[in-house]
Amino acid sequence: MHTIETLKSKDFDFEINGQKASLKEIFPGFNENDRIGIVTRTPGGSMGANALIMSALTWFYDFFRPELGDDPGKLRIYPDYFVLHVGKRYMNHTMIDVWPPHKDVVVEEDDPEQILEAINDRGITRLVVEDIPPTSPTFLRETVSSAKRRIVSALAYSSTGRVDQADVTIKGCAESEKNVMATMHMSEELSDMKDQLQKNRDALLVDDRPVETYRRIDPADAIKKLTPSTEFGSATRSYLDVLGNNPKFLTTSW
Repeated sequence: MHTIETLKSKDFDFEINGQKASLKEIFPGFNENDRIGIVTRTPGGSMGANALIMSALTWFYDFFRPELGDDPGKLRIYPDYFVLHVGKRYMNHTMIDVWPPHKDVVVEEDDPEQILEAINDRGITRLVVEDIPPTSPTFLRETVSSAKRRIVSALAYSSTGRVDQADVTIKGCAESEKNVMATMHMSEELSDMKDQLQKNRDALLVDDRPVETYRRIDPADAIKKLTPSTEFGSATRSYLDVLGNNPKFLTTSW
């Protein structure tokens, strides 16, 4: 909870279609019980969603701020925000308070069913996905039903920090940027990329503030951006064997 002393909600500004907005307008009905899941497929790619993570994190701490602290009787709590790494671990998110470490989730198989299962298992209510071309993946029907019942809203983001056809803008601050750079520098996975990633972040600065953009999308479209793969991985194939490879248990639609 190292950011509770250095960041406040007023440190972030939000726009929708160029008009001043709030986090609750970007995520309608957003509350302290929401669980954000950011899917990343690119080394350092989740840095492109840093302003979103840090602003939501700060909003959460503001809600609980009078109760927070390390002293006995005080509340020590982190929001249930998760980064889901597809294929392998791409970055350490400790310094942006994705904590404890189990919230940095590695989905080893680049398999749509396994990725959506990981999202469901963590009860994600707000889904944030890299803006890759959509596919028509196949899922178990119950996996889609669980996601459909629970996921309220979704955003597309870019690993560069600026997504095409954006309608949402989030402006961070020097302190939020200091945290993302700290987590980059502690990430051994990025040892050969740090200079380029630093240049990418510098390119986002406007009047010394990082400015990231996002695009609101339907959750049904978000699950089509989980992976370019439409193939079943080994875990999913084992399910299908149990089900007798009966297509009535599968779906490609939301």
